Amino acid sequence: MFSIIIKLISAIIILIGVILIFDARIITKRFFGFGDQNEASSGLKILGFILVIVGGLIMYFNM
Repeated sequence: MFSIIIKLISAIIILIGVILIFDARIITKRFFGFGDQNEASSGLKILGFILVIVGGLIMYFNM
């Protein structure tokens, strides 16, 4: 049971990371001004990439 919960949490982390990678420009248009959009979108893409790596490692080592 605990293994299934950990797999679900890691799948949600991966999903959030993928959403941050693909929708970074849309998210930054809502929250930042025009000057900060490029830096913020690249920052969100890096954060999404790190979340995908962490979620994948959790899922891999949980098996």
